[in-house]
Amino acid sequence: MRKPDPIDLDILETLQAEGRTTNVALARQVGLSPTPCLERVRALEADGLIAGYTARLSPGRLGLGLTVFLEVLLERTSEDAFREFRAAVMKIPEIQACHMVAGGFDYLLKVRVPDMAAFRAFLGEVLAQVPGIRETHSYAVMEELKDDSAISLGHLRT
Repeated sequence: MRKPDPIDLDILETLQAEGRTTNVALARQVGLSPTPCLERVRALEADGLIAGYTARLSPGRLGLGLTVFLEVLLERTSEDAFREFRAAVMKIPEIQACHMVAGGFDYLLKVRVPDMAAFRAFLGEVLAQVPGIRETHSYAVMEELKDDSAISLGHLRT
């Protein structure tokens, strides 16, 4: 995989900001003609730098007004326990993100549900069925200041 050059970085930043832009508009913005621009986009996709295209939805407008972060501590830290936990988490749609972390617990989950009653039901009916959980700590979000999926590319421009 080649290192992205400044034009590649411009393409990536533009597509992060507006994934629905046309190739012609993208080419104009990064200073290329459409054919070389499209070739670069395809190369960035082939290299895995562009992993896919999605629409950012509004959770609140879709009835998912409560975000909760959950610290999860497993009973055991064996590879089997991790595998079972991962497999179970992947099947739970309310879990928007799951990260294995270093520190005082094993995983950090981001959960979106309609409200606190739905979260209590999620804990008792859904998360309780996940194997190997010893302990959880919940942090309900009171105000979302920033939720951005864009990746900063500034470090690649030096």
